Amino acid sequence: MKPDRSDGRPMMTFRKGNVFVKYEHCGIIEETEDGYRFTYYETYIAAPGARPVSVTMPVQQQPYTSPTLFPFFDGLIPEGWILDVVVKNWKIDPRDRMGLLLTVCRDCIGSVSIEVCDE
Repeated sequence: MKPDRSDGRPMMTFRKGNVFVKYEHCGIIEETEDGYRFTYYETYIAAPGARPVSVTMPVQQQPYTSPTLFPFFDGLIPEGWILDVVVKNWKIDPRDRMGLLLTVCRDCIGSVSIEVCDE
């Protein structure tokens, strides 16, 4: 648990994913008791030419928080018949957006990928 709320209370984190931009480890996405949090790593922020994961999520020191999965990350999850195959083969609830993100977005179209964080 991390004491990162404005009132000093600890925030529980459930599942985490390492986020990569063009194979460079840029940050972490976390499922928390309040929703979701995405944080760029300090080393990534300081690197020359650091690219944002999305134009809607520019590189910044403050974590992004949301009660629902960020639209950019949700957009990485497949839809239609591909989602049906994923749900059937991995037995994941289609409403479990974080589970889907961590399961199928390791090798998705575009420059961003997500891998399960084992820490």
